[in-house]
Amino acid sequence: MIDHAGKTALVTGASRGIGEAAARSLAKYGASVVLAARSSEAIERIARDIRSGGGRAIACSCDVASYADVEKTVALAAHEFGPVNILVNNAGLIDPISRLETSDPDGWGKVIDVNVKGVYHCIRAAAPIMLEAGGGTIINISSGAATGALEGWSHYCASKAAVLSLTKCADLEFSDHGIRVMGLSPGTVATHMQVAIKASGINPVSQLDPSVHIPPEWVGETISWLATEAGDAYCGIDCSLRDEGVRKAVGLI
Repeated sequence: MIDHAGKTALVTGASRGIGEAAARSLAKYGASVVLAARSSEAIERIARDIRSGGGRAIACSCDVASYADVEKTVALAAHEFGPVNILVNNAGLIDPISRLETSDPDGWGKVIDVNVKGVYHCIRAAAPIMLEAGGGTIINISSGAATGALEGWSHYCASKAAVLSLTKCADLEFSDHGIRVMGLSPGTVATHMQVAIKASGINPVSQLDPSVHIPPEWVGETISWLATEAGDAYCGIDCSLRDEGVRKAVGLI
């Protein structure tokens, strides 16, 4: 049984896709959820929907590339629900997809600001609170791109490799203090990101039939599962949702 009653969860990139699914799943299992994203209208709507179903949720406009925004969001979570116990670092970008020689330096840098610095900012803001509380769980959304190169995805591959390294470093520093840090590599998921990938026409991922992508709700349920003791086996590494054993353990098949 998954039970997150009494816990405060912060989910970034919660306006749609994996982030929305994670927020809804964690709320379903009793967590008080703070939905963070730049799209304030979307997260307000999702938070209202969660509350209408009996859950506890608030929305906070936040650009994870800004440490000040992240600090504000973590403080709001503590004020409304109590210190953050579960942090889901989901916010991420893949646009603009381009080969290196035609890439836009500003666009490439923006992906790093969100995908890498955003994860660092959230860990930096939440870790002192978790250390003071004696523990917590940090789940970083990873990708197969963290360990494999793909044409047109130099920014995304580099960023996810960096996130995997952050997962390892954070686990090394925090595991003896009750903070569990793990990655989740979900595989291809039916989200808006796949629309951009398909439109690019670059590399084999863009050629995949949409029917092969898993629903974001599968990822949301896996996040809730990893936030229990089941996640202990994945501290410091990535849990792959392509693994049939993981899918069975979560109850997806």
